[in-house]
Amino acid sequence: MRGLHGAAEHLIRTGWKFWYLGIRKVLVPLQAAWDAFAQPVPTSCGQLLTQLLLCGFLAVAATDLLRHWLISSQLYPLGPSAGVTTACGCLIFLSLGLMTPVRCLFALSVLTLGTEQGRRLLLSYSAATLVVAVVPNVLANVGAVGQVLRCVTEGSLESLLNTTHQLQAMSRVLGPAGQADGRGLTFEAQGNGSVFQLHILRVTQHVLEDFSGLESLARAAALGTQWVATGLFMLGLLVESAWYLHHYLTDLRFDNVYMTRQLAQQLAEAQATHLVAPPPSWLLQVVQPKLSQDELLSCVLKLGLLALLLVATAVTVATDHVAFLLAQAAVDWAQKLPAVPITLTVKYDASYTVLGFVPFLFNQPPPESPWVSSQRSYRWELRLASRGCPLLPALRPRAAAPLAAGALQLLAGATVLLQTYARRLRHAIAASFFSAQEARRARHLLARLRRRHSRRCGQPRSPGAPFHARAPGPGLGGQTQSGTRALGSHAPPAASLGSGRRLATAPL
Repeated sequence: MRGLHGAAEHLIRTGWKFWYLGIRKVLVPLQAAWDAFAQPVPTSCGQLLTQLLLCGFLAVAATDLLRHWLISSQLYPLGPSAGVTTACGCLIFLSLGLMTPVRCLFALSVLTLGTEQGRRLLLSYSAATLVVAVVPNVLANVGAVGQVLRCVTEGSLESLLNTTHQLQAMSRVLGPAGQADGRGLTFEAQGNGSVFQLHILRVTQHVLEDFSGLESLARAAALGTQWVATGLFMLGLLVESAWYLHHYLTDLRFDNVYMTRQLAQQLAEAQATHLVAPPPSWLLQVVQPKLSQDELLSCVLKLGLLALLLVATAVTVATDHVAFLLAQAAVDWAQKLPAVPITLTVKYDASYTVLGFVPFLFNQPPPESPWVSSQRSYRWELRLASRGCPLLPALRPRAAAPLAAGALQLLAGATVLLQTYARRLRHAIAASFFSAQEARRARHLLARLRRRHSRRCGQPRSPGAPFHARAPGPGLGGQTQSGTRALGSHAPPAASLGSGRRLATAPL
């Protein structure tokens, strides 16, 4: 058993080692490509070629997305949209290739999709996609049900008028024979039946036109909302990325709470690694996987809100399917309505008697002499659906749009968990493009760590006083260093804090 356990452990370690080496081999060209993309001035022809290829690829991708958006949102036809997207693609390529801040802004914008602004963009596009697909479909199915009601109304009215006319014709055939003791059977259609039928037709047509207009208005409003929302949130994405880059380049204290490679190098050069042993709670690793308790609570609350949005999306999709099923059932019912044949047979016999009271006196029935005898049948069909009224088919719900909306919402839910890491990676991306600014920010953070260490050691110092590093004994000659300059080899070690020696402090 021990041999099997050892063999399994060896296999696991070997597999993990090969996996790690494979990942490193894959990351090496990716890191080289990123270094070339972030380089302000390429140092070799290979870096220049890599940078141009990456800029061209990003420009083509942005052009294709813009063309797809213009065509799908029905803003421009295929010809003008191709010209607009080509011009935009050339402009994007030139901007990315010639200006380093634009490349940094582009990278920050892609990463900002993982922040709150990107989540808003994803949710707005998801809602617009769902509305564009579902609302017109529901209105079309409601219109199909309205068309069924119209056809049934017209057919019932035609059958009623036809029945009335048949009965009226039958009463006219009876003529004088239908009169008895001054009373007769009369059927009459009050008013003009064709005018009444035309009025009903106009009313139903007006209702259907209202439904059609409402459907067109809803589709146009959804497309306009999608266009405006996408444009505004893309603009907001770029504005937020530009705001972050501006503050990164102008404010040394902005988002400067990360333990970067340059800070670690400066700490090692200054022999001041004791400043981060232990590190302060606000100092974060750039790729630290652990989330704080506040970050976890915020993620849970945001995921709860997104779950409610998913429920609303499911209800909307269910409404679309219910409307389709109702419309399909109504159309099938109207198509299967049978024509009811009606046969009305009128049979009458007329006879007369002469001196009928004489047989009555002898308690005999009076003899009847037949006068007239007639039998006639009237046939027609009772149709509940009009022949001249076309039925509209029920529109089946489109599965692609709800699936796309759900995928975007799930992606937005993933950005809730990735938001913290996206914020940390934004700092790393900006540092890759502006290494000199990152060095200044690292020196500022080193001075902050020294001030913190001085406060913990109980060294009061007046605000604005320059930094001094006093030697521990007369042998060092009272050497001093000022500002945020790193301590030299004569700086006292961290283990001598309790021996009366004074450490370096930095100006506040």
